[in-house]
Amino acid sequence: MSDRPVTLAAIIGAHGIAGEVRLKVFADDLASYTSFNDGALTLKTARPGSNGTIARFAEVADRNAAEALRGTQLTVPRSALPPLEDGEYYHVDLLELPAVSDTGDALGKVIAIDNYGAGDVLEIERPDGKRFMVPMKPEAVPDWNDERLVIHAGYVE
Repeated sequence: MSDRPVTLAAIIGAHGIAGEVRLKVFADDLASYTSFNDGALTLKTARPGSNGTIARFAEVADRNAAEALRGTQLTVPRSALPPLEDGEYYHVDLLELPAVSDTGDALGKVIAIDNYGAGDVLEIERPDGKRFMVPMKPEAVPDWNDERLVIHAGYVE
């Protein structure tokens, strides 16, 4: 797998006057990471808040500096993530993968992964720009690896 950056959280605003920030967290356990964005931000503390996680970074001294970081995505290298079990995946590993049908037809590429509550849904963009969605479940996506994703022909629109 490539070692492209993986977004674990995003700064959604400042919290208080001492430089803390509010985070929208996309990971199960943010506390196991301390260095983000190639070492540019060092996590000192993180705690639950009423509107996201409240965090303090060593490099952020006051509210103005915290506000300036609004919208910043907090990333770590893919290699920093824990290993996966069979059948598990990280979204970053599926994005941009070429998609083919189980009959061998080229379908396009994975451009987005959404979850509306019942599991992940892949959005595939065809070469002509049209898009379709496929649930990320074994009946629809029987196989994938770091080179391509296979979609059962019955799920292709």
